[in-house]
Amino acid sequence: MAKDIAKDMTSRTTIRPHEYHDSVRLMQVSEQLRKLDAVDEAILMMATDNNKKLLAAAGFAGKEIADAARDDLVIGIVAGNETIADAALAKALELLRSQARRLQAGEHRSLETAMAALQGANLALISVPGEYAAEETQKALENGLHVMLFSDNVPIGEEARLKQLADTRGLLLMGPDCGTAIINGCGLGFANAVGRGAVGIVGASGTGIQEISVQLHRRGIGVSHAIGTGGRDLKSAIGGRSMLRGIDMLAADAATEVLVLTSKPPDEDVAERVLDKAAGCGKPVVVSFLGAGVEPGASAGLVAADTLSGAALEAAKLLRREQDDDAGPSRSDDELRRLAEREARLLSPTQSCLRGLYTGGTLCHEAMLVLRDYVGPVYSNVALEPDYRLPDPSQRRANTLIDMGDDRFTQGRAHPMIDPEQRNRRLENEADDPGVAVVLLDLVLGYGSHEDPAATLAESVRAAKARAADAGRHLAVIASVCGTERDPQDLARQENLLTDTGVLLAASNAEAGRLAGLVVATAAGRQTRRS
Repeated sequence: MAKDIAKDMTSRTTIRPHEYHDSVRLMQVSEQLRKLDAVDEAILMMATDNNKKLLAAAGFAGKEIADAARDDLVIGIVAGNETIADAALAKALELLRSQARRLQAGEHRSLETAMAALQGANLALISVPGEYAAEETQKALENGLHVMLFSDNVPIGEEARLKQLADTRGLLLMGPDCGTAIINGCGLGFANAVGRGAVGIVGASGTGIQEISVQLHRRGIGVSHAIGTGGRDLKSAIGGRSMLRGIDMLAADAATEVLVLTSKPPDEDVAERVLDKAAGCGKPVVVSFLGAGVEPGASAGLVAADTLSGAALEAAKLLRREQDDDAGPSRSDDELRRLAEREARLLSPTQSCLRGLYTGGTLCHEAMLVLRDYVGPVYSNVALEPDYRLPDPSQRRANTLIDMGDDRFTQGRAHPMIDPEQRNRRLENEADDPGVAVVLLDLVLGYGSHEDPAATLAESVRAAKARAADAGRHLAVIASVCGTERDPQDLARQENLLTDTGVLLAASNAEAGRLAGLVVATAAGRQTRRS
């Protein structure tokens, strides 16, 4: 449904013919314009068919946009009056020119010129709108390049075709919608700065890879390579082609001693194929297909883990050939219970539920799995069970977890790991619900993420706690930080900013979920005893 422009607002739309800009740059400019006084909306998009739908939903439509070519740039502004709208449009053009001037001599505007200049390069990272992505990926594969395809909105049929092409040429296609990889110690997309080592990861999840690599790093274990596959790779339509090739590549890599595979639950036929390949690869393999119920020891050489941090622990044990179950930085069950009891004592009788606001989709999925043992099924826009799926992610019911990186939140906007404004605003609103006892959060550091995410999150936590306190309630805020001391955001500073506002920090995403579940379950037990 299209958004109506308020009668007291002015809308401006302009088309810039044959002026291509990368989608990330366009989102960055859009976010800068939205921060200007009296600018209600600013959208900069290439005029692809999919983007035209997004523009129409935001209130920008008409023959001029409908007739625009896919390499035309559309700029839409909604502001308080004509003068402000014109100034915002001028600012948009200024920012785009400024970005263009910053192009360095070593940057290239086509695959052909880049290949000519970088003799011997064997990997292309492609991040263009989905309607261009298949064409560029095919071109790279036909030129003998492995590909990391960051772009989304690529039809699944095209993904299957391109991965078959990659297979016939002995190449690896990571993606589409592959957000994270670490190749020879170099982080691509959203990745954390972790040490080099002997554990190789293949994952159909960006934040899943990040959490495992960070948890390994914190145990003193490094990563040889982390290969992303894209979220649909383990669907029957794709057949796990990228994960299967990733297993082969890591099995043949002398620097890799232990493999970790991670994904949300694969389709059954693909899971069987992948597990058979892993069992025969000649190296020990940890499998963390979250919620899929892979049994430990089901196949020779395979070890199952039901959480991401658990996968890191099992890999560390295999690598060190240790038999103990040292939990590393994690709290013991007794410590978690004591902490939950302390928080529960501060809650009022009306506070009985939790809300989770996640920037990482797999972290949200893992938290829902953990919470089932404490509060039962959880409502979500990405719910584990159909009956608990929220058709509108702005809704909330009892215990609710929201993946803020879902397409409904990122249409025409940067991902919340880049721009946390929407998540922070919603956090403050959750504090107004008298039933909320706990707010559960993730914070993902690393390359590609916001330069100082804890600073903005701390402001919103402080405001949320103050609003709850004004209403006579205590609000427990629990979070985990996926990051290392090598990340550009400075892990210690990020953690200190949060703890200074009263946030309870957990050692992992799974631990944060357990602590939040214990607080709510303990509070419910206390209310039962009172009644």
